[in-house]
Amino acid sequence: MTFIGIDLGTSGLRVLLVDEAGKPLGATERHYEMSHPHSGWSEQDPADWIAALDDAVAELRVSCDRFSEIQGIGVAGHMHGATLLDRDGEVLRPCILWNDTRSHEQAARLDATDQVRALSGNIVFPGFTAPKLEWVRENEPEIFDRVAKVLLPAAYLNFYLTGEYVADMSDSAGTSWLDVGNRDWSDKLLEVGHMRRDQMPRLVEGAQAAGDLRAELVQKWGLSGRVTVAGGAGDNAAAACGIGALHEGQGFVSLGTSGVLLSARDGYRPAPETAVHTFCHAVPGRWYQMGVMLSATGSLNWLASMTGAKPSELTAGLHDTLRRPGQTRFLPYLSGERTPHNDAEIRGSLTGLSSDMTRDDLAVAVLEGVAFGLRDSFEALVATNAKLEQLSAIGGGTASRYWLKLIATVLGVPLNLPASGEFGAALGAARLGQVAATGSAPDDIMQAPVIRETIEPDRDLQAAYDDAYRGFRAAYHGIKAVQ
Repeated sequence: MTFIGIDLGTSGLRVLLVDEAGKPLGATERHYEMSHPHSGWSEQDPADWIAALDDAVAELRVSCDRFSEIQGIGVAGHMHGATLLDRDGEVLRPCILWNDTRSHEQAARLDATDQVRALSGNIVFPGFTAPKLEWVRENEPEIFDRVAKVLLPAAYLNFYLTGEYVADMSDSAGTSWLDVGNRDWSDKLLEVGHMRRDQMPRLVEGAQAAGDLRAELVQKWGLSGRVTVAGGAGDNAAAACGIGALHEGQGFVSLGTSGVLLSARDGYRPAPETAVHTFCHAVPGRWYQMGVMLSATGSLNWLASMTGAKPSELTAGLHDTLRRPGQTRFLPYLSGERTPHNDAEIRGSLTGLSSDMTRDDLAVAVLEGVAFGLRDSFEALVATNAKLEQLSAIGGGTASRYWLKLIATVLGVPLNLPASGEFGAALGAARLGQVAATGSAPDDIMQAPVIRETIEPDRDLQAAYDDAYRGFRAAYHGIKAVQ
């Protein structure tokens, strides 16, 4: 038996084939673009996702001998995106993505509505799905009137794979339509957002079967027999399944375009006033909380574009020895911020520049700013009594050992680096597909990886970075006063 994990990312799609033990047998990626018709807008054509999947599967079918043994499929996807379908299942407009901030006024209005936070367990952020539909209702009424179904990106791929409108709990928790504590659509939240239950997909747990792979695709992919498609997960819940973070005290920091600090929780403990996200996990009866910053490696990419260097070149000269905090301060709010500020309008700053600065100095300032932004999320999670005594570190930013040492010191906890290169959302999605197809217990399949190295905080510099973090916080309040 083999299993496929599909990670539908913002900039590309990854497909991973694994065996019964979770060992990678083959993987490939395809990339696509975002469009930005106006400032603050971010959209994608769902047809690009399908084309990427078809092309990736065609490659793996040829390159992997055991491709024909597939029995389970799981899909992870970037959350919150609004894919609008008519009664025939046709896409009505480009998908409005998670990092689109056009609906900040609608989000604020929904967030201030009685019972919304209590039922959803979260602040209504501009990136969530419900305010997007309110924006469409107010600005594109002819499209809104034709909406028969709203699917998140992963659910849209599930629709393509199974022909059924079905979504999992973890992804749906980021819509502001789900009663996150009771794991069901909330009639009250739907009413407030001018939506109906019949416009929502059927809900399943992420590790449960969502349906079977369509006969047309079974034949096209050269498969036979029943192929189960799991409910799947939002990308961070899938990453938690890939890293084995299912229980209280298990969590990770992810250094991708955005930065995420996630803690698995054994119970439902919402704290919307902290701007921490409280979502259903991809396995039944569990939840997770996370803080999200919008520009993590995105900040390093920005500096790379300004200096004409590659991001890897910016960090290559920093080596492993941690410097004392610098005088240059970077606020990483290039496109607003979520945790803990919930501010779509705030923008970043780079201050304390001098004529004798080098490119390395600028790179260190950006890395420090992102680390302090993650500290904001860390403090917010600790305020909910989350146990964060150590964290796994994943994402492209973990290629920089300097950054890892810096983050470990700023947070004051060790960072564990997995030995395997496959432990993220694609592996988590494949594990969900395996559980759905075989009926295995999630805890038996979603084991933590072998740790190849633990990055310890630099205790000698921790007090200095605590002081620098307080300066970072003061700078935030200063820029807010100006803006």
